[in-house]
Amino acid sequence: MKATMKDVAKLAGVGLGSVSRVINNVPVKESTAAKVKAAIKELNYEADIYARGLKTNKTYTVALILPTIWHPFFAEFAYYVETELEERNYKLLLCNSDGRPEKEYEYIQMVRQNKVDGIIGITYSDIDQYISSSLPFVSIDRYFTEDVIYVTTDNVEGGRLAARELFKRGAKHVAFIGGHQETPNETKNRRKYFQLEAERLGLECEVLDLLEPIEDLQSDIEKFLLEYPTIDGIFTITDLAALDAIHVINKLGKKVPEDIQVIGFDGLKMTKETQYVVSSIAQPVEDMARTAVSLLLNVVEGKEAPSRTVLPAAFKEGATTKKLENREE
Repeated sequence: MKATMKDVAKLAGVGLGSVSRVINNVPVKESTAAKVKAAIKELNYEADIYARGLKTNKTYTVALILPTIWHPFFAEFAYYVETELEERNYKLLLCNSDGRPEKEYEYIQMVRQNKVDGIIGITYSDIDQYISSSLPFVSIDRYFTEDVIYVTTDNVEGGRLAARELFKRGAKHVAFIGGHQETPNETKNRRKYFQLEAERLGLECEVLDLLEPIEDLQSDIEKFLLEYPTIDGIFTITDLAALDAIHVINKLGKKVPEDIQVIGFDGLKMTKETQYVVSSIAQPVEDMARTAVSLLLNVVEGKEAPSRTVLPAAFKEGATTKKLENREE
């Protein structure tokens, strides 16, 4: 027979209220928490999340909106969001929007219909009219007209860092390659501050910045590199764009990093144990996920939360940039 909260309370020698507080992560005495957790383990007790939701008017479910699950960065972010939610006794509803605003609107309606408690969203769609400061919503990278909470990597320093790393490795003629959306978001700072830092360092700098969606990035990159044949260092908006650039460089008969060095943005790996796919300005993906979950649950619980959180980026060396000790003076 399935154990109940009463069974847990009886075995632990505490009241039902104490068991409820432990299950809901409300602080109690360490000795009380230890007794309750031991009883839960011994009885193999599982909290009825649905019954608990009826009493508290919560679903204990959070929706995560992603443009696509195919992108490795989004997939890794989803993994860490789910891990953090699980630790807090919440479930994840994964919403793959395919970049369609009508789908994202439907997911947003789920909050208003009490089907989920809140949303973490990575979205570049035109949904500003549906987002308000009263909505339990945490955005990644993007900001809205209203004062909506968002978490971002330091894209300003990331752009500068990419320029400095190429400069240190002997690049003289650099380029930014990427795309942008019409919606306001922090990722646009990658190009802006890379370009400013490159110019400050005295580097010749070119820019290929296309409006998304981009039909054939590799074709655009090929035309760009043929127009500027002396480019010897490239910074791309993402690591996937870096892989496109590398493909074109090889097609043109040049080598990476000997002829052209490439730095991406995101910090993608095939697995935790393998090296970075390309040299990259890495985002702290796990920290971003944990921070987003923490901020959202604070909002759900009626607590204060900062409107903007910026996390540090870091350069991670892969095989697409020269080793500093091999730099030619």
